[in-house]
Amino acid sequence: MASRSHFYLSIDDLGRARGPEPSLSYDGAGPNDFAAALQSALREPALFERWRAMQPEPDEVDPGLGATDPAAQVSARVADLHTEVDLITSLPMSIVRHRMNLLIGPTWKLRDMRAA
Repeated sequence: MASRSHFYLSIDDLGRARGPEPSLSYDGAGPNDFAAALQSALREPALFERWRAMQPEPDEVDPGLGATDPAAQVSARVADLHTEVDLITSLPMSIVRHRMNLLIGPTWKLRDMRAA
């Protein structure tokens, strides 16, 4: 069984946080919507597959980047004018980073990471 990590993330302005490609970007209304979108992006391959299909050579995209974790857990809440996101997953940071950037671009920060 893969080890699980607990990621503590921060988003300064979730209301304006959008990914670079509108058809893949998060477009929800608040922390609960974002948590659901990220959880889905980590549990299911749909977001990755849509992104991969947009690449010039989809067959050359590393299939490892499409890994999923059906047990990923995400929660988010507003705290002091920013959004705090708690994520527990067995996926590596490289995949978490890729999915976060697709959803909201570089508008987030990793505050801490620990074994779950």
